[in-house]
Amino acid sequence: MKLFYRKIGSGQPLLILHGLFGQSDNWNSLAKLFAEKGFEVFTIDLRNHGLSPHDDEWDYETMSKDVLELITDCNLQQADLIGHSMGGKVAMQLAIDYPELINKLIVVDISPKYYPIHHQSVLEALNAVDISKLKTRKEAETVLSNYITDFGTKQFLLKNIYWKENGEMAWRFNLKVITNKIENVGAETPTDNRCDVATLFIRGDKSNYIKDDDMAMIQELFSRNMLETISGAGHWVHAEKPKEFFETVMNFIQ
Repeated sequence: MKLFYRKIGSGQPLLILHGLFGQSDNWNSLAKLFAEKGFEVFTIDLRNHGLSPHDDEWDYETMSKDVLELITDCNLQQADLIGHSMGGKVAMQLAIDYPELINKLIVVDISPKYYPIHHQSVLEALNAVDISKLKTRKEAETVLSNYITDFGTKQFLLKNIYWKENGEMAWRFNLKVITNKIENVGAETPTDNRCDVATLFIRGDKSNYIKDDDMAMIQELFSRNMLETISGAGHWVHAEKPKEFFETVMNFIQ
């Protein structure tokens, strides 16, 4: 699948993969900072998200092959790779299957382990919105507020609304497929192969996505790994503490 991506800067290629319900422009501010440091930054919309195509096939092997196709089409050599949450799972899969293509890997607030389904409330909220009949984002926000109290989460989801050519509103992400295949998001990263790509795991100290107990599995899969914990950050480490996140990544890459 030909993925949509945004490119900025020149130099060492750096690919950035967003998380569930995200899109490439969530990373615009950080992409500019990396570009200023000599990177050719590719922020990518994964399939069923953003401006990339929708498709019924949706799992980590398929998504990693999409990114592989982009790397091949752009003739990129030894790219650095950042992936947050779901994007981190895609990044790990890609690095394990094609380590020769990755210079350094940065996995943000996700581990290779299996995660039980935990997006039920968000999916319930999204499916309660009759998006084609709404006239304003405010109407969608009102419906979401019946299920979601966190302001940041609501605004993050509402960024995915756009106007279709016929004047109807729609979601950028493929809500039907995500709803039907949400269990794929929590899938464990296969442990058949070991990856020797230098890998940095970043977690927020307020998040429970990467636990100390996960380090044994991480070590089993990624022989050259390190872990950094950013104080005061939750799961959205890069958005909550962008300065600290940027410095942590730069220290590792350089």
